[in-house]
Amino acid sequence: MATLRYLLKLSRPRFWLYLAGPVVVGVAFAADTVTDLFTLEALALFAYFLLPANVLLYGVNDVFDADVDAANPKKDAKEVRYQGDSTVVAAVALSALLGLATFAVTPAVAWPWLVGFFVLGVEYSAPPLRFKTTPFLDSLSNGLYILPGAAAYAAVSGTNPPIATVVGGWLWTMGMHTFSAIPDIDPDRAAGIETTATYLGETRTYWYCALVWLLAALAFGTLDLRLGALMVAYPIAVFAITRSGVDVERAYWWYPALNTVVGMVLTLGGLWEVVYG
Repeated sequence: MATLRYLLKLSRPRFWLYLAGPVVVGVAFAADTVTDLFTLEALALFAYFLLPANVLLYGVNDVFDADVDAANPKKDAKEVRYQGDSTVVAAVALSALLGLATFAVTPAVAWPWLVGFFVLGVEYSAPPLRFKTTPFLDSLSNGLYILPGAAAYAAVSGTNPPIATVVGGWLWTMGMHTFSAIPDIDPDRAAGIETTATYLGETRTYWYCALVWLLAALAFGTLDLRLGALMVAYPIAVFAITRSGVDVERAYWWYPALNTVVGMVLTLGGLWEVVYG
């Protein structure tokens, strides 16, 4: 039980919907009928990206960040530190094998999106590329979070998602990643790790996040002005945080709630079209 609790905490339950949420949104907008919402492909992708994919993503991260995390205060309470436990490596390997099974239950049109997720998800933390240690590449590579949604859309509809959706979603993930790196600026600098946030510094990182989130809103707005208006919530949130003086380490933990609300509104919009469109 102690091992299971450790693995669950490693998987970051607070962030599970960062991968599974895009699957729900992708399925909602890809479906033509209610039956489409519950296809084998849709259910399999949701199940995988809810838990196993998070074990894979964050397990790889923790294994290759063990030295960096030694001085990171986030690991003291809300997360866990990898300390050489072979169970973690086994869980990551099993999650990778389950990931391969997603190719067996999805059509070929979804495969490039799945490949993109696994390549970026592993190489974000692992050598030789280790994108997380290169300013701006760390941010850009976090488009991996939108790829499960693109794969789900492709699997259910049989076609690739609109390019504006991918661009907007990619920009959104870039903002989310870089904002989450702000609390890590001091630990990362102490460990000699360079990120977009350490390169820009806290103030300019806020502006960077606001910019990419505004661009995301513009991209979504080309599809539907209501989508663009919804995504404006993110640059507004950055402005509110900086003006209020709220500690970023506290604000960082509010974003799962904001993302859940925005994702819910998006999903309900897609479901409305399925039922009444």
